[in-house]
Amino acid sequence: MTAMPQNRVFGKQQRQHTIILASGDMVRHMTVRPWMAALAVCVVGLFSIGYLLATSYLVLRDDLIGATMARQARMQYDYEDRIAALRAQVDRVTSRQLLDQQVVEQKVDKLIEQQQQLSSRGGKLNALLDRAESSGLTDKGSHDDANAPAGKNEHAQLTAPKAIDKILAGGKTSDVAPDNSTLAYVPAPETVADRADRVFSKVTLSLKHIEQDQLTRIRNLTADASDTANQIQSIMHNVGVKVPDAVASTEDEDGGVGGPYVAPENVDQFEQSMADLDTALTRLETVRGAAESLPFRNPAPGKLITSPFGNRKDPFFGTLALHTGTDFHFSPGEKIKATAPGKVVSAGWTGGYGNMVEIDHGDGISTRYGHMEQVLVKAGDKIGMGDVIGLAGSTGRSTGTHLHYEVRENGHPVDPMYFINAGTKLASYINGLGAI
Repeated sequence: MTAMPQNRVFGKQQRQHTIILASGDMVRHMTVRPWMAALAVCVVGLFSIGYLLATSYLVLRDDLIGATMARQARMQYDYEDRIAALRAQVDRVTSRQLLDQQVVEQKVDKLIEQQQQLSSRGGKLNALLDRAESSGLTDKGSHDDANAPAGKNEHAQLTAPKAIDKILAGGKTSDVAPDNSTLAYVPAPETVADRADRVFSKVTLSLKHIEQDQLTRIRNLTADASDTANQIQSIMHNVGVKVPDAVASTEDEDGGVGGPYVAPENVDQFEQSMADLDTALTRLETVRGAAESLPFRNPAPGKLITSPFGNRKDPFFGTLALHTGTDFHFSPGEKIKATAPGKVVSAGWTGGYGNMVEIDHGDGISTRYGHMEQVLVKAGDKIGMGDVIGLAGSTGRSTGTHLHYEVRENGHPVDPMYFINAGTKLASYINGLGAI
């Protein structure tokens, strides 16, 4: 009797894909099931989407900054081209005997002088904007331009050059778009000289708008730089760190000063604003540099504190004793990193510290890392922030593997949490003060 084939009701059984791995006499196989393939496709898809989103964010951020500078350059080039065309066609205008050549040339020279000033200022401003960006400041002027109503800035930048072209080409008054918001518009017949005066007024007004926009951006950045420097300096002052004054007057120096009295020169408003911004950025860079060179970072981010700074019961004698640092839980052999750049002044066995490394960060500030299993640096080495200086252990007066971390000011131990908490506040002003 012939056996009936099984699973005939449910049709032919689908074959599974199998991966076979052979190594010598050993053969292994693995069945690839549909859900495994689907899971792999989902993981690849999620990774691709995350990568694209991150790339898009970086590209868009750079594009916004580049677009602001490119817009300023296009404005300058547009005015230079139009004004150059105006001067090239002065002879054509004077041949019609409708425009006073001397008046026109004076006005054109004045416009060119203004444009050259804006061009020279643009180069200085771009350099300061780069410094401000590297200091973490945002150019609010670029956001203001982006939020302005469509066509407003374009009208202020392009109406005047187009109107100049119309007049030089012999266009009628009606060909020039009036701007009743800034100048009175008279629809009655007028001479070319009248139209030229009106156009020159528009160009001058537009240039003044550009200059005012630059001044506003500079003042905003100056205020932001000063506020940020004040905040950083205040936080550092709270932990007893003195910030060097980068803009101290030279009159405070020991050298003598003197000379005959001469009346001060007329100081250009824009140049003074640029000088104020430069001073504010210099001060901000100084306090940022001071903060980045000091141990405001957490030596063990996310680690458990096993013993804080201050008086405690001594783990060996059982009596009250001062704990001069903060203990963090570490696993044996785990890497220990420096919290700030500096110079190694001591590295090796140091009494109750066991294997200890001390780093001098300047300004009387130093840090100590004790109870290490192995020291990976030597005295005299230059250390950068985040450099590995040793491996965690339990040497010296220690009951278990941990890191004893000290901060000292002029040789006296202070609570490291003062610096770590200050670093948390400083991280909102200084990107470099994140976790090591």
